[in-house]
Parts: sequence; structure tokens; C-alpha cells
Amino acid sequence: MKRKRRHFGAKFKTKVVLEALKERETLQEIASKYELHPNQITTWKKHFLENADQAFSDDKSAAELKKAESERDELYKQIGRMKVENDWFKKKLS
Repeated sequence: MKRKRRHFGAKFKTKVVLEALKERETLQEIASKYELHPNQITTWKKHFLENADQAFSDDKSAAELKKAESERDELYKQIGRMKVENDWFKKKLS
């Protein structure tokens, strides 16, 4: 009987990696505790450390998000104006 593939969320992975980084238990102990393979924990740990700089880059992301939202709002306003004008022209031609 095959075992179904398990999918782990970001919170779970972070919890496991932080526990591994504390080094209070060996990787084997942590792996058996969470029913994982030690190589999986090592992979998650490596990925976590490679992308750790992104944890403090929220300022740039927030600014980009705000800019995108304002551009979207402006485009919706333009669409609204064009629709009103279009309806007006259709009414005049009838």
C-alpha cells in the first residue's frame, strides 16, 4: 500500500526549521518527532537561510503594493468615465 504524499505549509516548515536552528535536539530526533526524513529538514533549513534576507524587505514590497493599488484605482476611474461617455454618445446617436 502506497502512502499518500504529504504537503506541509509554510508555518509548519518554519516551526521545524527554527527548532533545528536552535540545535537543542539532533536532526534525527526532530525528524522522528515530526515523522520526517532528516534530509528534508536539512533542505528546508538551507532554503530558509538562503531566503532569510527577504524577511526584512517588506518595506519595498509594501510600497510596490501601494503603488499598484493606486494605479488600479486610477484605471477603474478611467474605465468609469469612458463608460459614461460611451453611454452618452450612444444616447445622442439614437
